[in-house]
Amino acid sequence: MGLATWAIGDLQGCRAPLDRLLEKISFDISSDRLWLLGDLVGRGPDSLGVLDLIISLGERAITVLGNHDLHFLASAVGIKPAKEKDQLNQILDHPDREKYINFITNQSLIHYSPEQNTVMAHAGIYPWWSLDLALSLSSEVSAVLQGAQKIDFLRHMYGDTPTRWDPSLAGWPRLRFITNALTRMRFCDQHGHLDFDQKGSAVSTPTHLRPWFDFPNAQLNKARVIFGHWSTMGLVNRHPYLGLDTGCVWGECLSAVHLEAEHVNIVSVPCDRA
Repeated sequence: MGLATWAIGDLQGCRAPLDRLLEKISFDISSDRLWLLGDLVGRGPDSLGVLDLIISLGERAITVLGNHDLHFLASAVGIKPAKEKDQLNQILDHPDREKYINFITNQSLIHYSPEQNTVMAHAGIYPWWSLDLALSLSSEVSAVLQGAQKIDFLRHMYGDTPTRWDPSLAGWPRLRFITNALTRMRFCDQHGHLDFDQKGSAVSTPTHLRPWFDFPNAQLNKARVIFGHWSTMGLVNRHPYLGLDTGCVWGECLSAVHLEAEHVNIVSVPCDRA
């Protein structure tokens, strides 16, 4: 059997379920590859263990940033002190904390594989963006996050506005919208306004709002889109969209999908509530 690439949903510091899942899928640590959908850290009991494993895989692990990962970076520089429920102190107090901070800082908000025609982003792809535009906008954020303006970016990234994309957006509002769309998006309306108040399933949501993936996007070049972030929605398998946040940190399960499989092949393991 050739090398396999597995995409795994939100971990949020849950190392033990990750180990069980890797065993269940017979992950070959010497050759197989992992895609991680962001939120590696936060709220679970072993964020340090998660990072140690991912870092040990080197280039065979590809991760995108989630909102909890960005919150960790803001906590690390004193902008948003970590709360007890975040369970980040094992990293923040670690003598090699800079290794972990640098690792997360250097991850992108989006990853695309032309070979598999698959793109992953923590929250998804804003329905009014083309794939090329989403990749370009993500690069704008990475350039600032990994540059001299990192602390200023982390200070200005918090907030729910602007709610709608406009190409004329500039400065911090532009970067904030890009970041919110790729790491926090769930619901939007038909005009492209994002709503950050609603966090449940679509059943209990105002009728003018719909999950972002309900809006057709012909600009994706038929790419498969894999995302996490939405544990209350659970598993989403709605071609070309695949949502893998199945609520591990809340005691539900941790899920992975085999990207080379001819058909959607999802494997899950049960989790204990963190």
